[in-house]
Amino acid sequence: MEFIYGHWAVHESLKARRRKVDQLLLAERTDERDKKVAEVIELAKMGGIPVQRVQRRILDDLANNGNHQGLALRVSEYPYVDVDATLKVAQDRGERPFLLLLDHLEDPQNIGTLMRVADAVGIHGIVLPERRSASITPAVVRASSGAVEHLHIAQVVNLVQTMKKLKEQDVWLVGMDTGDDVPFFDPGQLNMSIGLVMGSEGKGISKLVRDTCDLLMKLPMRGHVESLNVATAGAVALYGAWQARGYGK
Repeated sequence: MEFIYGHWAVHESLKARRRKVDQLLLAERTDERDKKVAEVIELAKMGGIPVQRVQRRILDDLANNGNHQGLALRVSEYPYVDVDATLKVAQDRGERPFLLLLDHLEDPQNIGTLMRVADAVGIHGIVLPERRSASITPAVVRASSGAVEHLHIAQVVNLVQTMKKLKEQDVWLVGMDTGDDVPFFDPGQLNMSIGLVMGSEGKGISKLVRDTCDLLMKLPMRGHVESLNVATAGAVALYGAWQARGYGK
């Protein structure tokens, strides 16, 4: 079991109903008349989840001094799926696959931000490597404002082998990279079944992952800084791909 904290993380977990929930904890002086708090309490009651008042310092400890906003939810671990399940989401929606693959990202804030955007553009699934990558921790849930509770996320042993299997399913893998040999980002090429590949914060896409991609693209830049934060670059790429796909129309 683990504790999800923060209003939106708790709220979306209760809405998604994908985890087993044991208990909702409220800080002693949290005002139940507050609209957001009242919504969370109502969702908990609808699910038959007990609500308990605790000292704020207990929530501080559970959230590792993160901004819990007076709320925490005791839940089971994140419900990962397999890669085939993400493809089935696309099939069930009658859409071509639209996936996001993260090559060893480690910062919970970056991962959470990317997953919030991924949910906004209607991504069918996200693929993470099991090793040397952040898992879906309460900090990631908080950073995503609870969006990860609605996503289908697969953890895989070998990202390159997973990419090869996706290619057998006619999914084109588009790596966001840098370098003089990489062409500028062209959303017009992304109106197809795609897996968008983002590299780690410091090293970018690893060589094997890069070599396995079907296409490489980089975002054009004309300012003074040399690169964008991976979460920012990923958000631009995700919306570009969604635009190419007609915004789901």
